[in-house]
Amino acid sequence: MSLIGVKSYLAKFGLDNDIIEVNDSSATVHDAAISLNTDEDRIAKSLSFLVGDDVVVIVVSGRSKIDNHKYKAFFHKKAKMIPFDDVERLTSHPVGGVCPFDLPENVQVYLDNSLKKYDTVFPACGSPNSAIEISIDNLEKTSNYKSWIDVTTKIDN
Repeated sequence: MSLIGVKSYLAKFGLDNDIIEVNDSSATVHDAAISLNTDEDRIAKSLSFLVGDDVVVIVVSGRSKIDNHKYKAFFHKKAKMIPFDDVERLTSHPVGGVCPFDLPENVQVYLDNSLKKYDTVFPACGSPNSAIEISIDNLEKTSNYKSWIDVTTKIDN
């Protein structure tokens, strides 16, 4: 199970005991915010894309969406999300549990600037009912990210 791998991975940073498991699904931003008693924008959703043959995970704030023009300007390709049925095979995490931790070596992680306004955020931890409250500094240390990028726009209510 993916959660077990993430726990083992985060143990290397002394963060495995900080993982929160909830009874209900936290697979959507709305559900996660309710389960974790936080603002939707502090949910760090991990979006998975194919950029040519490369697998890319972009971690963005919960109330953000990909801005196609910004995405194309950065990656020089049109945004193409990984098909639902291929997500777990390519990221090692199920849909709703994709996170920037314990990913296959070939997966590139980027952190979106939309996260920078918060001291802590809540990414998933490899299952649709797990998360961790993590500082931005620790997110940088644990995610093996390539760079900070600006590829989102805020979602209007």
